[in-house]
Amino acid sequence: MPRLSSLAFATALALAAVPLAAQAQAAGKVKVGFMLPYTGTFAALGVAIENGFRLHVEEQGGKLGGREVEFVKVDDESDPAKATDNVNKLIKRDNVDVLVGTVHSGVVMAMAKAAKDNNTLLIVPNAGAGAVTGPMCGPNIFRSSFSNWQPAYAMGEVAVKKGYKKAMTITWKYAAGDESVAGFKEAFEKGGGSVMKELNLPFPGVEFQALLTEIAAAKPDVVYTFFAGGGAVKFVKDYAAAGLNKTVPLVGAGFLTDGTLEAQGDAAQGLLTTLHYADGLNTPRDNAFRLAYAKTFKLQPDVYAVQGYDAAQMLAAGMSAVKGDTSKRDALVAAMEKARIDSPRGAFTLSKAHNPVQDIYLRKVEGKENKVAGVAAKALSDPARGCKL
Repeated sequence: MPRLSSLAFATALALAAVPLAAQAQAAGKVKVGFMLPYTGTFAALGVAIENGFRLHVEEQGGKLGGREVEFVKVDDESDPAKATDNVNKLIKRDNVDVLVGTVHSGVVMAMAKAAKDNNTLLIVPNAGAGAVTGPMCGPNIFRSSFSNWQPAYAMGEVAVKKGYKKAMTITWKYAAGDESVAGFKEAFEKGGGSVMKELNLPFPGVEFQALLTEIAAAKPDVVYTFFAGGGAVKFVKDYAAAGLNKTVPLVGAGFLTDGTLEAQGDAAQGLLTTLHYADGLNTPRDNAFRLAYAKTFKLQPDVYAVQGYDAAQMLAAGMSAVKGDTSKRDALVAAMEKARIDSPRGAFTLSKAHNPVQDIYLRKVEGKENKVAGVAAKALSDPARGCKL
């Protein structure tokens, strides 16, 4: 029998090792890196997103595409200045297969850049910055939440249908506020309405009195707003204290009243907002999710938990298609792109830019709930302006 040359022998070994390496990859754990806020103002949101993601993995027996999941966590502190260093810990130090994050739009921009530079799969479970699925879109970047444009545009359509002709807007002067106001204005003016003036104040200021006085003097038909957290609490209370809630209807993106109703109290009653999730959907899918979440975590789920849960569903669709082999990136991405996500919010698909095409609900504050009052926009797709995919 002829002897193999050393080169031929080495080549044969290498070829034999290829299927073994693929088998080892499919058999080992898939590493998921959470880059979320675990301290500070948005800590509860980060926990809810992680809980939702973990719940779906647990429902799949702790595996995605047949592979066990290893979680690595970094607290992003909602600090854009630390974002690049933090995301590189997960990509270069921990060698994660998938990035999941985050809440803050300023932080997610750095995550998206790093994901593109390193060709790392990124699933965004909250931050609505338009650029993520707009100019920064990429084959490896997906979102399981919303764009700032979506709930705002839907509310613009609602305002037109209610017969409002003149509107004013008020928000913080920062990206999320600017994008939200632009979405509302686009739909409202398309329907024949007119935005009289766009009011804003520096983020995260809460000195609203002068702006409320200006609204009272101008007497618009409606005021559209984008605030969240503590700012939303104070704005809604100040609006009511000024008596404006009795003379000028206030409407907004859903974050105005999400997680804030207890603190807002009577001042929030009757407020209309638009979002891709609501209390009282009362579908079998949502009811099952809410029960499982409450049993597992002893907490009530919210929109952030839903977005985390659906981030895991999106990844599971890709992982199942490639039987856990993350080296088959093109096939994994293609399966995620084509997936129909059976979400608690209602089933959705993904746009070409990888943003959910989803129903936006009209919600009305009743007690401590954002009760569903109808569908404001059916299967609404973000325009993804600037995306070259």
